[in-house]
Amino acid sequence: MSTPTKQIVVDRSDDLSQPLEKLHPNERLKDASNYLRGTIEDGLSAPLTGGVSDEDTKLLKFHGVYQQDDRDLRDERRRQKLEPHYQFMVRIRLAGGVCRPDQWLKIDEIARRYGGGSLRLTTRQTFQFHGILKRNLKSTIKELQEVLLDTIAACGDDTRGVMCSVNPNLSELHSEVYELARRTSDHVIPKTRAYHEIWLDGEKIKPTTSEDPLYGRTYLPRKFKFGFVIPPVNDIDVYAQDVGLIAIADKERLLGFNICVGGGMGNTDNAPETFPRLADVVGYFPKDKLLAVAEAAVAIQRDYGNRVDRARARFKYTIEDKGLEWFRHELEERIGFVLEEARPYRFDSNGDNYGWVRGSDGLWHFTMFIENGRIRNEEGRHLLTAIREIAHVHTGEFRLTPNQNLVISNIEHSQKPHIVALLEAFGLDVSIESSPLRRNSMACVALPTCGLAMAESERYLPGLVTKIERMLFKNGIADLPITIRMTGCPNGCARPYLAEIAFTGRAPGKYNFYLGGGFYGQRLNRLYLENVDEVRILQELDTIIAHYASARDEAEHFGDFVIRAGYVREVTSGMDFNS
Repeated sequence: MSTPTKQIVVDRSDDLSQPLEKLHPNERLKDASNYLRGTIEDGLSAPLTGGVSDEDTKLLKFHGVYQQDDRDLRDERRRQKLEPHYQFMVRIRLAGGVCRPDQWLKIDEIARRYGGGSLRLTTRQTFQFHGILKRNLKSTIKELQEVLLDTIAACGDDTRGVMCSVNPNLSELHSEVYELARRTSDHVIPKTRAYHEIWLDGEKIKPTTSEDPLYGRTYLPRKFKFGFVIPPVNDIDVYAQDVGLIAIADKERLLGFNICVGGGMGNTDNAPETFPRLADVVGYFPKDKLLAVAEAAVAIQRDYGNRVDRARARFKYTIEDKGLEWFRHELEERIGFVLEEARPYRFDSNGDNYGWVRGSDGLWHFTMFIENGRIRNEEGRHLLTAIREIAHVHTGEFRLTPNQNLVISNIEHSQKPHIVALLEAFGLDVSIESSPLRRNSMACVALPTCGLAMAESERYLPGLVTKIERMLFKNGIADLPITIRMTGCPNGCARPYLAEIAFTGRAPGKYNFYLGGGFYGQRLNRLYLENVDEVRILQELDTIIAHYASARDEAEHFGDFVIRAGYVREVTSGMDFNS
């Protein structure tokens, strides 16, 4: 597979190319970075600042690291004429969200030592540490390596963390699909030696044109996301993935995958040329062809993705602009075989099944509700300590779900009483008794660490959910599940545009309010109110929820009802989202 040169092909179908200097500045930065080395090592050792340069901030993302600052302290530090309180978010690459107990114990240790005693489970099934100081960055990454964990490509213009359904009931099928997700992750991450040189004291080598044969010197135009899903539960929101792989099985025997392409949640307010988009199913292929298909899909976006306008550089816009038939032809040319017609499948939810379940292999699993994925010790609830104590005795796995929850997985029958006793001792056995609304809620981190956030999310949504719960209880429908999601900006990290009720931040205390997403992630929602505060949100929901309670059809989901009742029109495509 050839490596792109400085004459990067922007649109080969029109036989056009653009010199590097005509492309987005990030393309020039990547090209000059020496395969992601940049001046990161010099920046880490600079003693007079807690941060790094703007250029190295962008390159650090490829290494799984985001530079941030504590925005709660920003104004006060400015008044004191101090630089921002720089700190770093470190994200682990954890394909499919599977983690061994010894790895959990190391992650817990790092969180306590460097991360302020807090862990964040993400919407893409991995861990984030927040508040890591520059002087502790290298130690954090080296200590992760001790338990064979890394942060390669957890961020950046490359293939991000690969997701995989968590279905404890289907033990053998999950095991095989997870293993393929892990292999895909290992296959498509950047191969540059920069990570090992900078963080693990690896031998320094002179970069060559073969160092990253899939990505070349300029990697991808933007991030690229794979997700593996096992019907009937669409827990990964497969239609939100750049490439979604829908497992097709005969009972628990995996046959192959339907492939869907072009999904993505990113959006820019008041920019109609940007929009969330659902992936389209384009065909089926047998499981032994997976790595060839995955590599070819990445290469297509490498060669055809927009490298001029980063706002339209995601794969979903390549698919939107060029079409599904074009993609299918391009893919088949590269993989050397023809996709079959898509096989039948169905979804019935995108949530998690809480509590105890016994898998088909006889092992037990306990799914625990973790509100917004935040694990720390608080007064009356020592969650971080509780899971550490479980990790000390657990001999199976931990699985992070796409809904920010945690599965204590693969528990031997003889070990179950011990795990039950620990859950009861720390009060975690009742975590699953939260309302269906709360159990189907999800928020991004937002303030105070995310530099893009315009409003609160993680710190605000729990209180808002409490107020909405009262409305549901008043109307006698507190036991009905409704998906509700919130992000601090329109970028969509918590996949808000798929929720039945959703909010994206516009300013402190102000949100865009969306309604009408599909209960199992099959339909985008639509903007209902723009730039509104909590008072208006609750006024509107009070009316709509009362109407839903009195006029819904039997088994009708909230998102379906608000469309039928005329509150919003159904969104039929990404382009329709902003109309």
